[in-house]
Amino acid sequence: MAEFFGNMREASAGRVVIEDMEVAAFKAMLHFIYTNTVPELDWKLEAVATLAQHLLAASYRYGLDRLKVICESKLAGGVTVDTAATTLALAEQHNCSHLKAKCVEFIVSTPEILDAVVATEGYKHNGDLCPWMM
Repeated sequence: MAEFFGNMREASAGRVVIEDMEVAAFKAMLHFIYTNTVPELDWKLEAVATLAQHLLAASYRYGLDRLKVICESKLAGGVTVDTAATTLALAEQHNCSHLKAKCVEFIVSTPEILDAVVATEGYKHNGDLCPWMM
């Protein structure tokens, strides 16, 4: 609302440039706004995990609560070693308590999984953003 109807330049511009969102996520978000569906998330999570993460961030930014729930549910249903740290940081950033709990539950489920998650690039990168994760 602030971006389009407040005192920001987007409110009076004839054109709005969205620079910090992937094109695929923006298209999926627009599709959701007009149809209330996200067919891109019907695929297996491995194929759409990154898109679901980007859509979760977009849903938070634009106040699309139903889209946020859909993305949170999709991501919570398939936490893996490769996605756990990034998804956990995203859940923390965007107040997704259910998703955060699923990530923590997965990460601490066994010492082997914990070690594998700690060795991922996602953990190394997000450790700087979320020091509590360390």
